Amino acid sequence: MFSCFFPDECVESTYKINFEKLYEEGYRGLIFDIDNTLVPHGAPADDRAIALFKRLKKLGFECCLLSNNQFERVDSFNRKVQVHFIEDAHKPSTRNYRRAMELMHTTEKNTIFIGDQLFTDVYGAKRSKIRNILVQPIHPKEEIQIVFKRYLEKIVLFFYRRQEGKS
Repeated sequence: MFSCFFPDECVESTYKINFEKLYEEGYRGLIFDIDNTLVPHGAPADDRAIALFKRLKKLGFECCLLSNNQFERVDSFNRKVQVHFIEDAHKPSTRNYRRAMELMHTTEKNTIFIGDQLFTDVYGAKRSKIRNILVQPIHPKEEIQIVFKRYLEKIVLFFYRRQEGKS
């Protein structure tokens, strides 16, 4: 019933993902949400985010920011990390997940999406046939429409964890 929203993997933080292992497994493209995935909602790229993208590029990854935010927000964040980006992405629509892969010259098989929301990030990645990693939101302060979605996410995650316990 809820499985279309179940993440492929859950990790506490973007900054705890073993990107070296993912590269060894053959992944070459990383698509990221920004707010509450890389930095608190509305925050600029901080030293931790800048260092992460520097490390990912050194490993050989292509990266793309995929955000439902407008150009000004995404462009200002990207000035310090310098990767591909798509603003006003209309997640969970698959169109811009595919466009991100085109920009990075990757495919569904060697791309991973990393984000903090089930109904936009994970659902869009699953619809696009891309492996996905759900991370916990960095900060509790969020826009009101996201706060409402978080209540529904708790229900879905309850069933996800219950299913994972059976595996």
